Amino acid sequence: MVKLNIKRFGEYEFEDGVTLKDIISALEGEGKKIKNVVGGKLNDQIIDLHTPIRTGGDLTFLTKKDPESLEILRHSFAHIMAQALKELYGDKNVHLGIGPTTENGFYYDVEIEGKRLTEEDLPVIEEKMREIIERNCEIERKELPRDEALKLFEEKREIYKIDIIKHQIPEGEPISVYQQCDFIDLCRGPHLLSTGEAGVFKLVSLAGAYWRGKEGNPMLQRIYGVAFWNEKDLKKYMNMLEEAKKRDHRKLGRELELFIIDEDVGGGLALWLPKGAVIRNEIETAWKEEHIKRGYQLVYTPHVGKEQLWQTSGHVDFYRENMFPEMMIEEEGYFVKPMNCPFHVEIYKSRQRSYKELPIKLAELGTVYRYERSGVLHGLMRVRGFTQDDAHIICREDQVEKEIQDVLHLVLDTLRTYGFNEFQIFLSTRPEKSVGDDRMWEVATESLRKAIESVGLDYQIDEGGGAFYGPKIDVKIKDAIGRMWQCSTIQFDFNLPERFDMYYIGEDNKRHRPYMIHRAIFGSIERFIGVLIEHYAGLLPLWLSPVQAKIIPVADTHIPYAKEVEKKLKEAGLRVEVDERSERMNRKIRDAELQKIPYMLIVGDKEQQTGSVSVRTKKKGNVGLFTVDQFIQNAKKLIEERSTEL
Repeated sequence: MVKLNIKRFGEYEFEDGVTLKDIISALEGEGKKIKNVVGGKLNDQIIDLHTPIRTGGDLTFLTKKDPESLEILRHSFAHIMAQALKELYGDKNVHLGIGPTTENGFYYDVEIEGKRLTEEDLPVIEEKMREIIERNCEIERKELPRDEALKLFEEKREIYKIDIIKHQIPEGEPISVYQQCDFIDLCRGPHLLSTGEAGVFKLVSLAGAYWRGKEGNPMLQRIYGVAFWNEKDLKKYMNMLEEAKKRDHRKLGRELELFIIDEDVGGGLALWLPKGAVIRNEIETAWKEEHIKRGYQLVYTPHVGKEQLWQTSGHVDFYRENMFPEMMIEEEGYFVKPMNCPFHVEIYKSRQRSYKELPIKLAELGTVYRYERSGVLHGLMRVRGFTQDDAHIICREDQVEKEIQDVLHLVLDTLRTYGFNEFQIFLSTRPEKSVGDDRMWEVATESLRKAIESVGLDYQIDEGGGAFYGPKIDVKIKDAIGRMWQCSTIQFDFNLPERFDMYYIGEDNKRHRPYMIHRAIFGSIERFIGVLIEHYAGLLPLWLSPVQAKIIPVADTHIPYAKEVEKKLKEAGLRVEVDERSERMNRKIRDAELQKIPYMLIVGDKEQQTGSVSVRTKKKGNVGLFTVDQFIQNAKKLIEERSTEL
């Protein structure tokens, strides 16, 4: 028997293997009114109406109004697309890999014998999918013995499904398949009751993906789709995608001359152009100032370290596939660093530490290198060389709670400075396999929880989602068009202090193991700048803009006065340029707007006679006439405040 606490209906007991469909029938038999249920949530797991329930707990029915119900819809769309591919290109020519859901839709990895899909094929696949939805095929769930499941997929020549059964499903675990019309697929679910219940969708892109993510395996074709219950939500999302294309940091980075990635240098290795370097320098300067103010000590560490260092840290054994190959120097192995942590540990260990010195906060803008496959590289968002805004806090147990609260306040204050005010916060707790004693996990997890609650923000708990070496907080930020970006991490580490035998001398004159907290606010400078560019569509706040004002003379006769204004503004510390081209004024204004320059300062006869400038911005248009000194005063105030307003 399974005991279930059903939201709105109370506690019930059912036979082992009962389904949601059975439960709804039983409740309706008691006269309960239950409408439009498409699935359920059992102890945070989304299940469908077919799934046998074998464990008790909290159960909530889901309707289309619940965001979690989209998981069921999108999973079914992955199968509808897979069925469409089979019908279009031949059942035994299409070999299915995996077809999970994504944040806004689904994808399927497939191999199609003799066929390489292109964008032109997507409308054809969509039409076949609509036909399958129109057929309203009933979706059935079945559980098969292992031998029978293997036989079924061998007959269908589904080599990747056979691989999953043999290597990813443990002996004795139920093997489930879902069937709709003549199509059958290995799947845990959840799914709808029929294809006719599917909402609306759009296939959006194609990509390549190695089977199981390993380069030595076959390259499959990945087809991405998005799906929603109604046309309104789909249209809203497709509009967002169109806006995202306009804001693409790769496009804007090239047009605004901020950065390039040159294949002669290497994929995933950004070259910062002068204007991009200005943005980066402003961010790094602000970061250093704030950290020094909050008691951090800046350090610098080398880009390479001996193999023994990475052996001790565990990177060679557990992280090597993400590291660049070893270099041999004077018969000793060296690696370019994938992380800064071991260097900071060695700085801490450079002399004996007393309890009176703690906490010690070491901070570095440290450039690291990780071997990312070429297929996943994406502008500044996914690179091979990047600078982490890294810091490690080494403290006593009695200091943990305050330090975590201070870090979270620093994270949120920093992100708000850049115009991000909406957050999603996740607390990831202890996984089944972990290092560190129970007390350390309890102290660390509770301090993270209290810190989140102290700032008054909602958060989600990812039970068992922490790293094996400690619990963590992840902070996502919401951009101007509603996308969430993973940004900050506050992570406890019980592993490195043990591996490097870190200690401090306590008040009792004995050695004690300190707590160590890793934290990064931006994650990486490169990625954060990519997010900033897209958030602001290239029109950055004044203090970050490479060129803060473009001086536009109405005619060539006004160039000398424009030069005088330029000199005065530069002496005040502003970044300005004069447009001396023999173009019409409107063309110059348009070009300055395209270059995302915050201020355009028009100078003609009136401005020259009154020692002033006519101020214009892209957002507000004509702002008015200001003396040069007034403009300097206003601009410097915005810059000093690091304001996001113009």
